[in-house]
Amino acid sequence: MSILCGIPLLECVYCLACARWAWKRCLHTAGHDSETWGLATAEEFEPVPRMCRYILAVYEDDLRNPLWAPPGGYGINPDWLLLRKTYEDTGGRAPPYILYLDHDHADIVLAIRGLNLAKESDYQLLLDNKLGKKKFDGGYVHNGLLKAAGRVLDEECEVLKHQVEKYPNYTLTFAGHSLGSGVAAMLALVVVQNRDQLANIDRKRVRCYAIAPARCMSLNLAVRYADVINSVVLQDDFLPRTATPLEDIFKSLFCLPCILCLRCMRDTCIPEQKMIRDPRRLYAPGRLYHIVERKPLRLGRFPPVVRTAVPVDGRFEHIVLSCNATADHAIIWIEKEAQRAFNLMQEKDHTMEIPEKQKMERQETIAREHTQEYNAALHRAVSLSVPHAFAPSPYGTFAEERGNSSHEGESSSLLSSKKQARESWNDLIERLFENDDSGHIVFKKSLST
Repeated sequence: MSILCGIPLLECVYCLACARWAWKRCLHTAGHDSETWGLATAEEFEPVPRMCRYILAVYEDDLRNPLWAPPGGYGINPDWLLLRKTYEDTGGRAPPYILYLDHDHADIVLAIRGLNLAKESDYQLLLDNKLGKKKFDGGYVHNGLLKAAGRVLDEECEVLKHQVEKYPNYTLTFAGHSLGSGVAAMLALVVVQNRDQLANIDRKRVRCYAIAPARCMSLNLAVRYADVINSVVLQDDFLPRTATPLEDIFKSLFCLPCILCLRCMRDTCIPEQKMIRDPRRLYAPGRLYHIVERKPLRLGRFPPVVRTAVPVDGRFEHIVLSCNATADHAIIWIEKEAQRAFNLMQEKDHTMEIPEKQKMERQETIAREHTQEYNAALHRAVSLSVPHAFAPSPYGTFAEERGNSSHEGESSSLLSSKKQARESWNDLIERLFENDDSGHIVFKKSLST
């Protein structure tokens, strides 16, 4: 009898717990994800709106007569466009892209467009993956996106190598949106691991800007490559936040709001420590830039603020229940708000009348702070027991250069002979890695010894 009397009490406790969970989820806004991050500066954020315009330019058939140019144009000189590849050129094995030689900013840019809902080949790239299917450099990556990156490098390796050698002071930048952001991030990973294939390009010259990024690599890789990859997220964008595999999302495209809500409830009930220690769980890559332009319980858009960090825990782990979750994924809105944010940063600097010498000193300070933040993130990943994470060597850059040279030696020993037939980048990846007993792809023991 006493047990039966306790059932209503348990029901009340259960209902209160559910009400508390629903209340917290409804009050959770995008601003909470980055409220402890630092503010980005104009110097470090300057490339973002420019990369957005380059990505938008991929959608044009003729850049000399553009049809959908944003206000102020794309900022592209058609005479500096090295190549442009369409779906017909790639055979559907990679999204369309352009290669642009930006002399104004001393940059070699490969920009990749986002998902085309009308192209079956784009869905095939997304569906070519299973949780824990592809292991790369001690972590997991999206298999289809990695293959697409290998195919792009197969086609453009010689062109990129020639430009890198011709302009030794230029940076090499990969930029992409949505699906293209995942391919761009994979390009950065593969190039950094095989820099000898591009005239031994220095790691500091390689950059990636993933706009509205897909979750394409495990947490240890996302933190380790934060000095190379930069991800840009607009307010409530759903894609960087949902840990649902991309293949599951787009299999259920017409029920997307339903699957997002169900995943939101499921992930809220999973302890964060458990999520962090899952080596197969994929994350948005690199350093994160979060553009915040709306405030909770207020209507309209406010002047955008950009926050940045290299987080380990709290890395966009919860979907925001917002009617703007899909609208904030659009590259047009991201470009517009990124440009607004950059203009506000410039106005603030102009108002403060910062001399050029102080600006140069601030750039050096920013680079130093980013390096410290990057090393702190690596240490925190180790302290949180993130699988395959390791702290930077106490011996400084010597150990890093030694590790890089070992990778270069491994690649060059495989492909150094000019008499050998040209090997594709996908073949190179397969040659450097092998299947272990559990079927995962790991670095070959013969090469590591």
